[in-house]
Amino acid sequence: MKYKTINELNHFCFSEAHIAEVCASGSSFTMLLDNVTILPENSRNRDIRQMRANQLLLTISEANIVDFIEEGYKLYDADGNLTHQEEDKKLAPDQYAQGFSDLTDCTVYSIEKTENLYEISIDTEDHTCLLRIIGKEDTAEWDRFLNLNSEF
Repeated sequence: MKYKTINELNHFCFSEAHIAEVCASGSSFTMLLDNVTILPENSRNRDIRQMRANQLLLTISEANIVDFIEEGYKLYDADGNLTHQEEDKKLAPDQYAQGFSDLTDCTVYSIEKTENLYEISIDTEDHTCLLRIIGKEDTAEWDRFLNLNSEF
């Protein structure tokens, strides 16, 4: 990959990023993302405007998944009466591989880092998921910059 940043998560906007792949192997966690916004303050962005990248590989090293939660929801009828409710569902480690597979083609709400805790919020077709991961550092790698409004 041509461009690489280390610990510059706050210099990207992952809102509306499209997930191509999610993988956890060994001690690393990776996401292959399209439609990631590269902010002007990013160390690799020579332009003074927002740019975009496809096929951006986000890696969290020495990753340990703390939580993988399918968030609950409530359904109401037109009169405001509760018709159905699902509680939060925490996935067990043996369910992670299937859970990661289900996240393919989903959309990222946000990826945030506080100290060594990464929180990744994802919109699936019918609910949201929250991944909480403890990791040492993050790297982002991509091949080229695209104009913000260019096609996938």
